Amino acid sequence: MKVTKKTILNITLILFILSFFVTPLGHYGKIFLNRLFSFSPPVIEESEREKITDYNWKLKDEEWNFFNFEKSKGNVVFINLWASWRLPCEAELVSIQEMYDKYKGQMDFYIITNENRPPVEEFMQKHEFTFPVTYLIIGEKMPINPDEVPSSYLIDKSGNIVIYKKKIADWSTSKVYGVLDRLIAE
Repeated sequence: MKVTKKTILNITLILFILSFFVTPLGHYGKIFLNRLFSFSPPVIEESEREKITDYNWKLKDEEWNFFNFEKSKGNVVFINLWASWRLPCEAELVSIQEMYDKYKGQMDFYIITNENRPPVEEFMQKHEFTFPVTYLIIGEKMPINPDEVPSSYLIDKSGNIVIYKKKIADWSTSKVYGVLDRLIAE
């Protein structure tokens, strides 16, 4: 039986594709592909921006203490809804960490999950994420839709939603940083 280059190439391609389903390489490959195909989110035209009018929204911080979203009124705010078990969220959080490292202290970050603390803490430690995690209180009223995960909002100091992105985005881009610099300087 003669083995041709085409046969070897086909077997190699099949093994590579199978590795995405049955090995850890596949997990990292899927993360890489999600990052590769995530782009900077679009900015909403000023005339089409919706406004957050109700800041009376309860959440829990990393220590499981209740706090009110009111504390962010008048600040630039970034909100991301995520889940540790969603692969696109894991891919997106890398760029959110980079944005957090650049802008912490200049704006408010709400990286919100509805999961329990132990799996979230394990996930954060495994990936060496340092941004603050916020926990959603299920059933509590809120000014955004908590059912779309991942999704993100960038809100200006007046409460206008400047960016709304369903699904994954790359938040560590010069375009996003330019928007943030302008909003923070206002």
